Amino acid sequence: MAGWLVCAVIVASAPQDRAVDAAQVAKDRRVVETLLRLKGIKLNSNPKWKAAVQRHLRRIEGRPKYFELVERFELRDESPQLLQLASAAKTPSATVSAVRLLLKFEQQGAIRQALQQHPAQAPGLISSLGLAGGVVVLELLQPLVTDDKQSLAVRSAAARAVGRNLRGQRFLLGLVRSKKLARDLHFTVADVLFASPAAEVRDEVARYLKLPAAKGKPLPPVSELVQRRGDKRRGAEIFQMRGTCAKCHKVRGTGKEVGPDLSEIGSKLSSQALYVSILDPSAGISHNYESYIVVTAEGTVLTGVKVSESGTRITIKTAEAVERTFAKENLEEVIKQPTSLMPEDLQKNLSAEDLVDLVEYLKTLKKVPAGVPSAKP
Repeated sequence: MAGWLVCAVIVASAPQDRAVDAAQVAKDRRVVETLLRLKGIKLNSNPKWKAAVQRHLRRIEGRPKYFELVERFELRDESPQLLQLASAAKTPSATVSAVRLLLKFEQQGAIRQALQQHPAQAPGLISSLGLAGGVVVLELLQPLVTDDKQSLAVRSAAARAVGRNLRGQRFLLGLVRSKKLARDLHFTVADVLFASPAAEVRDEVARYLKLPAAKGKPLPPVSELVQRRGDKRRGAEIFQMRGTCAKCHKVRGTGKEVGPDLSEIGSKLSSQALYVSILDPSAGISHNYESYIVVTAEGTVLTGVKVSESGTRITIKTAEAVERTFAKENLEEVIKQPTSLMPEDLQKNLSAEDLVDLVEYLKTLKKVPAGVPSAKP
């Protein structure tokens, strides 16, 4: 019977025209199904089998079956695709599956390289590593928490990922206790440790750190806020008025475009990420929205986001949505800031209920399907 199966695989793997048609798709699927019935199969021993499996994998990349097959056949040469999926897969489950296989294939070196070479994608990859968990992940990420050469976004993502592990929480607590934790990580680490299931961790961190306050009362950790449900209509009013969000952000054409347009923010960020973006805006500055300080030869100082830059000129947009263009020869300094132009403590004039309502509204701001008229906020 086994000999018949092997023959069937060989026949099914006969060379085909390079154009992928329905017949080829069906044949590749039969090859995969047949190989799954065989024990101890080594794809590298037969290039035709491997080619059929790889064609099939390209059609299902990122789906649960893709990860199942990669693991079943120990396809280490899929590591580059796994690395991409770990940062940009469509679902959290896919990102975690990709990271889990990278770690199983001992690709820590490739992960470190990706974190260094692609800083914009690094926070997403770090988050996926945290969800995958394990001692190896702690070994990868703990050094990033204290590496002052890394951006705040990377260090904050690393702290959150490390904080998913009790051993990692004690590592963070040790940094707090010894006063080795950078000031700009206080919110992230407080938010992680106050949500710890270990009472001794919560009790000790309370001696050193506190969570942001809303109308004078300390907020609960973000992990508790995301469990609450709010009033989206009330949240829309807060966005326009007391929250002052519309002073810097547009939603479907309304508001000022200083920071990112938020018309589709509910499709881009999770509830947790929305809370963090409000409570700790510098931890996740959007690309192209970093703030800059411009100092002119006359001593004028302006802070804003960079709209454009050439070899001789730079244009800055201030928090009041005023654009100013300067000749570089007339500038003393142009300094990129590690902090966001969005002010901290925006929640201080809001209650916890207000904040929940605001996030409930932001969650409704999603990409509108083609042909469907968008509603005004």
